[in-house]
Formats: sequence, structure tokens, C-alpha cells
Amino acid sequence: MKLGIDIGGTKCAVVLGDEKGIYGKMRFDTTSCENTMAEIISAAHSFSGFDGIGVSCGGPLDRKKGLIMSPPNLSDWDNVPITDILTREFGVPAYLCNDANACALAEWRYGAGRGAENMIFLTFGTGMGAGLIINGRLYEGACGNAGEIGHIRMAKDGPTGYRKAGSFEGFCSGGGLTQAGRVAAELAIRSGISPMYCRSLSDLPSVSAKSIADAAFAGDTTAIGVYRSCGEKLGEGLAVLIDIINPDVIVIGSIFARARELLYPYAQEVIAREALSDSANCCRIVSAELGENIGDYAALAVAYDGEKQYGGKNG
Repeated sequence: MKLGIDIGGTKCAVVLGDEKGIYGKMRFDTTSCENTMAEIISAAHSFSGFDGIGVSCGGPLDRKKGLIMSPPNLSDWDNVPITDILTREFGVPAYLCNDANACALAEWRYGAGRGAENMIFLTFGTGMGAGLIINGRLYEGACGNAGEIGHIRMAKDGPTGYRKAGSFEGFCSGGGLTQAGRVAAELAIRSGISPMYCRSLSDLPSVSAKSIADAAFAGDTTAIGVYRSCGEKLGEGLAVLIDIINPDVIVIGSIFARARELLYPYAQEVIAREALSDSANCCRIVSAELGENIGDYAALAVAYDGEKQYGGKNG
């Protein structure tokens, strides 16, 4: 039995589970580092029988040292030695992993990537994070930054993501879809068309990836065009990943899972045109399975992966 701790910018969860699933969970708000750590420890003490702890948290962090290093959404978490704190408190090894890699481990162990030897996980949420499973192991690279797929240059210019206009994240993320949707809406309105998701220029600030998707599902041509362009860029990015990594499966979460039919047909056309056919034919592209519970399973998966990688010693 393992304990999983998912530390988010607004919420935290402490879960108890094993390789079959989760059996108990406590959830609370993320506040200051001191208060949140006290809540985490209190919640963990309410569970018993665990022999390892996994922590999933947004970066930057140092996985080997078990340090949370001032993530932008955790303002006073400065060089927090969380694995040492937890090991001293509970007498079991604790392991830390960034949230994108942890989610990759979760989908690989519990979700849509089960049984794969080589898997890519793409978050496709507010941003475009990724995690790589290669030859049956999480691949992190020389300094833990492997898989920063959102930073790939896709065009000379375009929506901004990862502080780079025209990046993969710029084209394929909630933030990127919002930028593209606002540009498309403004052009449509100035030419006499009022998209369902943005009837006037004063509505531009309220445009979101969800409002565009809702309009696209309802048949709005401007919204469909925004998602079509996103799907085509997704296909370009996936073709590159298929050629370089040659994965068994690519698991894509969040927006893709909710709006697959708006994106995948266009991505599929590009992949068929651009990727190596043998590699594309042996790669499944699937929606993530764990949905809103992925953070809980991610933290649990970190505990099992840490035990595998570090043999019962803190990461």
C-alpha cells in the first residue's frame, strides 16, 4: 500500500492505494507552505499501512534531492525538502516528481497507456506538458527537463505558449486556442459575421477554449475553423514525436479528451501525410482515461516508480 500526495496551486489531495486503485482520499485547499504541509501530515496520519509515499507537484523541482523549488503557482514553497520531511515523519521512503511526468506514470500504470513499452503523455490543458515512458521507464533526461514538447517551434509566428510565439503549446493548448479564437472572432466580426462564441468585440475577453468548443459542436463555422487549425498543428507535432520516439501509444488529456472529434480527424490527415508510415501504423493515439482523478493516481504512481527507480531509498 502506498500514500500519494498531489500538490496543486489551489487544492491538495492525500490518497491511499495500491496497484489496483485508490481506497481512501482527503482533499483540502492549498494555502501557505507551512499550513499546507501541516494539513498534508495530518491527513497522512489518518491513513495506515503504507510503505512508501509519492508526491506530485508542479515544477521547478529537484527530483533526486526531493526539493520543491519555488513553483510559480506555489509562492512561498522555496526549496522545500519535502521527501526528507515526509520520511522523517513516517519512517518510509518518499519520492517527488513533476506533475506532467507523474501524470504520464498514472496513465501508463492505471489508464490508457497500460501495457505499453513506449508511451508519450500530453497534458493538452492550459498548457502543453508531456511525459515520456521509454523502454518501460520514465525518461527524464540529464536535468529532468525531457519531454518539454510544448516548447517546440511549429511556425515562425503564431499564438504564444511557453514564452514562444508559434510554439507547439501556442497552437495546442487552452491558452493557445483562446488566443486563436479571439483573433478569428475579431476578423469575423469586422467582416460582418458574429460567431456564436463571441457576438461582438466587447465579448472578446470572455472567449475561452471551452466556449469555442461549445460553439463548434453547435456548428459554428468560425469555431470549427479554430479547432481545425489546432488539429492540424497537433497532427504536425504528433508526426514529429512519432518519427523520433516511435511510441506504441500517445495518450492525450484534457481538451483533446473532451473535444477529440473536433481535433483528431484533422490531426489524423496530417499524420498520414507527414509521419513515417510504419511508425504511424504501430502507434495508437488515444484519449486519457483518468479524467479529473488523474492527479490522485499520479501521486500514487510516483510512489511505485520511485521504489522501482531508487530501490526503497528517497529519490
